Amino acid sequence: MPHPRTPVVPQAGPDAASRVQGSGEAASRGRGAPRRGIALTVLCFLVCCGLGLQSWTAMRLTGFDLGIFDQAVRAYAHFELPRSPIKNVHHEFPPGFSLLGDHFTPALALLAPLYWVWDDPRVLVFAQAALFAVGVPVVRRIARHCFAGADPRTVRRAADLGGLVYALGWPLLNASYNGFHEVAFAVPFTLLMLERGLAHRYGAAACWAALLCTAKEDMGLVVGAFGLVLAVRAHRAGHRTGRITGVGLALAGPLVSAVVISWFLPAMGGPEGYYWSYGSLGADPGAALAHVLTEPWVLLQVAVTPVVKVAMVAWILGTLALLPLGSPTFLLALPLLAERVLSDNPNHWPVINHYDAFLWPILLTAALETLGRLHRKWGILSRRWAIAGIALSSAAAVGLGLGLLVRPDFWQPSPDKRPLATAAELIPDGATVEVDNTIAPRLTARTHVVIADGTPRGADWFLLRVKDRTFPFVSTEDQRRQVELLLAHGYTRVWQEDGTVLLHRTTRTPIPGMRIPGPDSTPIREAVPGDVGTSLLLR
Repeated sequence: MPHPRTPVVPQAGPDAASRVQGSGEAASRGRGAPRRGIALTVLCFLVCCGLGLQSWTAMRLTGFDLGIFDQAVRAYAHFELPRSPIKNVHHEFPPGFSLLGDHFTPALALLAPLYWVWDDPRVLVFAQAALFAVGVPVVRRIARHCFAGADPRTVRRAADLGGLVYALGWPLLNASYNGFHEVAFAVPFTLLMLERGLAHRYGAAACWAALLCTAKEDMGLVVGAFGLVLAVRAHRAGHRTGRITGVGLALAGPLVSAVVISWFLPAMGGPEGYYWSYGSLGADPGAALAHVLTEPWVLLQVAVTPVVKVAMVAWILGTLALLPLGSPTFLLALPLLAERVLSDNPNHWPVINHYDAFLWPILLTAALETLGRLHRKWGILSRRWAIAGIALSSAAAVGLGLGLLVRPDFWQPSPDKRPLATAAELIPDGATVEVDNTIAPRLTARTHVVIADGTPRGADWFLLRVKDRTFPFVSTEDQRRQVELLLAHGYTRVWQEDGTVLLHRTTRTPIPGMRIPGPDSTPIREAVPGDVGTSLLLR
């Protein structure tokens, strides 16, 4: 008779023990992932908030633009349309003009409840830092999507390093250094749209795309490009819902931007062509289109003139080692880049403003997608390229943000600005004031503020420096003439120190050239100083 087979019991040899130990370590690493994600999120918030508060302490945050956003969100908090006397009076908009006629940014209304807790411009600094920090866990999820199928150790490293590069990204640091802008919402909305697309959660991706359109009027162009990429990817994957969603977004996104720019902004009082900055292409969109169709090479000519535009693109892509170019997601950045390289406005060319933060979620996602594909084909090459991207991005972050945090002199206002803070305390609550652009945000919460700009406005109080040039004056001589004019027509000097003068209007003597915008006012555009746009990194 055959003997029954004896069951084979696996022995706990060295290989089995190492497998057990390895699985235990993987589980431990998995449990540590949330802690690392929280740590990176907190790091992003602290760094961005630190740069914003540093700029506030050093009085680098001014009426243009923190004061404008502060007045707008405060109006929302009082259940009013977003209005900013700083913006309206200086640019001669009619009384009561809503900033929704200037830029389509209804997402700002979401910040209104914060003013019920703390009525202070610094609440926007904290809010922007928090909105940027929200992107950290989203980027970590994007990295996991991009490296799906890799070994757990690689996925963990991709998530951690991707989150770190995002958290300390130089575009976020620049935006934080410069105060607050609508990009605070564009960054997390873009990331969530991209992540939901990678997760094949098409309905959620469409919802985030719709919200992104409320961050600024041109975000519909980004949504349109996202729709094209999503449709192609869904078609290849055989996802009918994704294909339909992508085609819908590709059509709806540009349509939303077109409707907002051509109808909504004018309906809210926005002057037609006010922000048209493409005179090298044509006097208006129609003329520009005709010019491009007949002479298409003009696009390249304008895009590389002056050469600082080429340097801008090289910096933006080079600080991620050109990795974004390897992914179709990079197409989402093209409308935003085209807006800048084709623009005649020199403010669009340097990389020290907030404009690059709009690009950051797109570029980083594209870079992670490229690295994920390289890892699947050539593992060692992807690691070397990732190291190059991390090194270049980190160097830019140190130079444009992190290095400033550890410099004591950047935490102090310059000597010419310090007297402004002292004088501002002498101005009573509820007064109408015309002040130096530098001090305007310190007074928006308790007074009616406009900035001093060379045109007398007849405010009760007037505060200005006369030894150091301040926006929007062309020279200190113009500032001195403004003070002398007011002293000769009803104002009295009540305080003066180190070139800073505080005047109080004591009689209603008519002031030559005084003008307050009326219902028939014609908005004027800002003249850009000649030194703007000549350097990539000029602050």
